Amino acid sequence: MAQRIERLNQAALQGNIDDFYILIREDVKLLEHIDELPFVDTPLHIAASVGHIPFALEMMGLKPSFARKLNPDGFSPIHLALQKGHTEMVRRLLQVDGDLVRVKGREHITPLHYAAEICGDQLNLLAEFLSCCPKSIVDVTIRNETALHIALKHDYLEAFKFLVGWLKRSWFKNAASYERKVLNAWDQEGNTAVSHLLSWGGVDINFKNFEGKTAWDILEGQTQVDNTEMRVMLRRAGASTGSSLSTVTTYEDYLRRPKFRSLERRLTSYAREVANFSDGKRNALLVIAALFVTVTYQAVLSPPGGLWQDDYKPETNQFEQN
Repeated sequence: MAQRIERLNQAALQGNIDDFYILIREDVKLLEHIDELPFVDTPLHIAASVGHIPFALEMMGLKPSFARKLNPDGFSPIHLALQKGHTEMVRRLLQVDGDLVRVKGREHITPLHYAAEICGDQLNLLAEFLSCCPKSIVDVTIRNETALHIALKHDYLEAFKFLVGWLKRSWFKNAASYERKVLNAWDQEGNTAVSHLLSWGGVDINFKNFEGKTAWDILEGQTQVDNTEMRVMLRRAGASTGSSLSTVTTYEDYLRRPKFRSLERRLTSYAREVANFSDGKRNALLVIAALFVTVTYQAVLSPPGGLWQDDYKPETNQFEQN
């Protein structure tokens, strides 16, 4: 048996499908023997790690369970393909089973989490993962980190911006609930993605909206919820009132005003709706805060020509509709 498994591993390493079927003729239960092991480098793991797409797809067709099995290091085949940079392999595996985006490896890290960690400004993998499996956005690691937490943790503001924009524009079933859940998610250190953003250092905490109001001014006007927690967060980040700041308006500010007016009106309406059906405390506050931060600091989160554009429309076939 050990000799056959070694020959099978060599066939996977070389991508030799003919040699694989020679082994199957010798032992028709060869794959079942491997599948009985809880942690193992299956032929699919080996093929995925070296980029042999035809062999990997052959294994997927014969033993779909291999795609979710973890090896002794805690990685699934798609994790290994990502680590080795075999993006076409990743795409082909997802064509067979889009839910592989949610496979949890060691520390409960999913392929989406890993993409948020390594993608930098190359956002195509994040887009493809979310298109295949929108629900993967709510998955968290053992540290209770979402993909948004991970993107900011690694200083990938473009990835964070993309993920928030995707959340706000998604229209699949329960999309609004997912948005609130992800934006309100606390990691093990007690930080939401928004609080990570405020401490990140790249945000102008005192940027004024088209009414000349800063984040602090807006928070002062929120009387229907207990905003003590958000006050502390903004004060630590250096927030001030609009009246205490310079009133000089730049040409860039002027050009941005129409866009802010339209977007802020829509998000304010949404925030009021959320406040009406929430318990009126932390969850409503953090949703409102998250919405405001994304609008007020759009100069940073969405530079002209950037990804976060008002005219963006997701492809109609991307998400669930029922």
